[in-house]
This record gives sequence, structure tokens and C-alpha cells, in this order.
Amino acid sequence: MEKIHVENRNKYALITGATSGIGYELAKLFAADSYNLILVARNEDRLQDIADQLKLAYAVEVTPVAKDLFTVAAAEEIHGLTKKMNIDIEVLVNNAGQGEWGPFVETPLEREIDIVQLNIISLLSLTKFYLQDMVRRNSGKILLLGSEAGATPMPLLSVYAATKAFVISFGAALAEELRDTDITVTVLMPGATDTDFFHKAHQEDTVTYRESELAPPEEVAKDGYDALMKGERKIISGAKTKMHVWLSDLLGTTAAAKNARKLNEISEKAEGEKLPEHSASRQEREFINDETRKLDGDLHQDVN
Repeated sequence: MEKIHVENRNKYALITGATSGIGYELAKLFAADSYNLILVARNEDRLQDIADQLKLAYAVEVTPVAKDLFTVAAAEEIHGLTKKMNIDIEVLVNNAGQGEWGPFVETPLEREIDIVQLNIISLLSLTKFYLQDMVRRNSGKILLLGSEAGATPMPLLSVYAATKAFVISFGAALAEELRDTDITVTVLMPGATDTDFFHKAHQEDTVTYRESELAPPEEVAKDGYDALMKGERKIISGAKTKMHVWLSDLLGTTAAAKNARKLNEISEKAEGEKLPEHSASRQEREFINDETRKLDGDLHQDVN
């Protein structure tokens, strides 16, 4: 471990959405391995607090960059800032992302466009800028935050899921383009995780949030970090998430969308207190058994 620390002492990792959830946990992992950090988020006060904490705990350089990735200019401004500081970014972590729950015909168009800007355009732009630098050096790593939502249609979370489908496809394509270089691209696909995503998406009353067992963000971050360091192209975090992705592939688009809708609908428990024990896994198993019995009748049935 000490050898890793020495090797990374002068390397920089840039992490977006670094003030909470998976991004914050990733920042701690990089700092623990002696990476210096460029942390990007909108909340300047929170960003400074996190920077101070990490500096004190890990004795690394931490530079907070308060930028709004909902804006078109932010990615280029961030890249320009690191260039001005003469910092080469060895690792780019495109973690920032949001969603908006609700029927597509009812959600605000402006909000959906903002989500596309954050989840796709800013991610694409940062990747373009920093990947060009990495190619010139023939060195670097990129971690893209996908989601299990990107592997299946998500009624009531349709735009978010579509943006994550882009991330998964984009990351896989880049990894193949770069296969003959010393640059790697890894896509991390978490399932439902205990972060502030649900609050920002106005999704707190859904079955997923009220009744599911949410993954700890530190476990998701560790899965992503380890896969990134190994140069893996994709990591699906958690056994339950792997099962969900497998099931979506098995059932086909229509049946998978029906299952996803059940989990995104309002929970019967929404009017009461959130229970410490969760039951979504039981519901999902019942659904899987029902669908499997249907498929057993005709193995060649087209369920798409």
C-alpha cells in the first residue's frame, strides 16, 4: 500500500459531484491512495468544507472548484482552470448526475433539458477535453457513472434512464477505441443507492425508496474504484443490481419496463414512516417467478 501511495503522490484526480454520496466516497478513496484532488460541485461552502476535511485527514492537495455543470460553459471553464494551474489530470471521474421523477408529459421541460446537459453534455465535454490531454501523454483513467437504470427502460424516470443508457454505450465505445493505448475507461453501474439522488429527483415516495434496501455509497464507490484501478471496462455494483440487469436482458424491453414501473410507482407506505425493513426484494422475486413461469411455456416467445 505504501508503494501505491508513493506512486500517486503527484497525480491528480478530478471528481464531479464530489460533495456527497458516491462522489464524496470516491474522493476519500483517491485521497487515501495519495492522489491530489480537484473537486467540482455547485455548493461552494460545502465544497470548501469537504476540501478542508480531506486535506486534514489525508495530507493531500485538494482544490475546490465551484462550477455549475448544468451550464454549457462549465466544462471548458474547468479544463481551462486546470490548464492555467499546470495540472495534468491523471484520473477523470464523471460522477455528477441527477434525475426527475414523474410522467414525462408532466415533468418540466426545462428540468429535463438541464438533466440532459448535466448527465450527457457536461460529461461528454469533460471527457473530450481531458481525454485529448491523456492521449497526448498516453496515460490516464476515466470513470463514468452509469446506472442500472441505463440497462432498462424506466417509466416515470424516463429521461434519467435514457441519459444513463448513453453513458453505458459511450463508455463501452471509448474503451474499445482506446484498447491499444495506456488509457482506460470504466463505467460504474450502481443500483438504488443511499444518496440524495431521490430527494433531488422528487422520488422519495416511490417503492424503490420506501421499500428497497439501498446500497451504501461507500460500497458502490469501492467497487468502482477497484474496477477503475484494474482497468475494467464495466462494473455492476452489488449482487442485487447484477440480478436486475440480467433480468432486464432476459425479459426483454416490454416486460422489463413493466417491472421498472412497479418500482417507480408511489408506495403504499408513502403516507407513513419509512420502515427499517424493506420488502422490494420479495416483490421483485414474485415478479421474476411470474415472468419465468410465462417464459417456460414457450422458450422462443418474443417478449420485446
